Amino acid sequence: MISVDGVPFCNASPSQGSEILEALLEHPVLISASNFLKSIPERKISVLEESGLERSSPVKHVYVFQREYATADPALVELVGTDEATTCVGLVIHNRKTGRTSVAHMDSPRIVNLGLTQMLSSVIIDHASAAELDVHLIGGYEDASPEHPHGMDGSEFHTESDGYSFPLCSKIVEALQQSKENFHIQTVCVLKHNTRRDSDENAYPIFTGFVVETSTGLVRPATFDRSSRCPDEIVRRVRVTVSSEDPTWSGKLLETYDTHSDQFHIAPCSWRPRWKYLALSLQQLSDPEFLLRCSTSPDAEASDFVDNQRKLLDYLIQHPNWRETFPMGKPRVFKRTADGQWLRC
Repeated sequence: MISVDGVPFCNASPSQGSEILEALLEHPVLISASNFLKSIPERKISVLEESGLERSSPVKHVYVFQREYATADPALVELVGTDEATTCVGLVIHNRKTGRTSVAHMDSPRIVNLGLTQMLSSVIIDHASAAELDVHLIGGYEDASPEHPHGMDGSEFHTESDGYSFPLCSKIVEALQQSKENFHIQTVCVLKHNTRRDSDENAYPIFTGFVVETSTGLVRPATFDRSSRCPDEIVRRVRVTVSSEDPTWSGKLLETYDTHSDQFHIAPCSWRPRWKYLALSLQQLSDPEFLLRCSTSPDAEASDFVDNQRKLLDYLIQHPNWRETFPMGKPRVFKRTADGQWLRC
């Protein structure tokens, strides 16, 4: 169940995610919230820069890659966030009572239902009383073909001309409305509220990342450099690419962080040897061809997209057997050091 400004949101049937989404996008309170978010300067997160400042230790943060989620305890972590989202959507759930903050980087309608269940299992501790949960949706833009209007029948079936962002956003708000939990929608900076256009009317996202202060639940635009996307960047990127073929992760978000210990537990993911040959084939493509083949939004990707993807392909070529990466099917565990780095246990 969702509400806006303390009022239950009953503009549509809970099964019609597209209708709910359209109504949320037109809500004056949420339009104001999106405009306010756009007025906040973007924060640049860098462990290397912070470690050089005159402070006892860098800001403790948790970074979430595509299709991952993490729930942070304000007693252990100050910030949690994500970036690199173009057609993807960042979902934030903040427990008002405990401060626990869950962030997911969702990339497909297929992972929304189970993904929401995963997030709630760690953000709600006390099930005896109803939790009051603040929700923010940030990311996604008007990537649909301008000649093809969005479908309004609530169907999950769509073509590429529908775009990727609209069906994903629709599914998220539908799942929130169908849930028994109390979700207070604070921000819906998606689609038209997160779209800028150049002189030729080509669309691009305004925000591709954000960070949440766990102590307050406040959200602001953010980008992360490579030093802050740790630990185990390449292996985690590999999991995003190959997880669709691993039945363990069917319909789920990838587990990556242990809330209680403030450690990263990179859960295992398997891949077939044939990925080596697919990777070799993709590495033969030129950069423009690679973008068109491997991105849902080739014109909107960051300048390091191709480089990052080629690094994960190199890893698959060098490690065709997934058991080399996850011996005995165990997670890769990392603990935080005093200087903000990560040490593998």
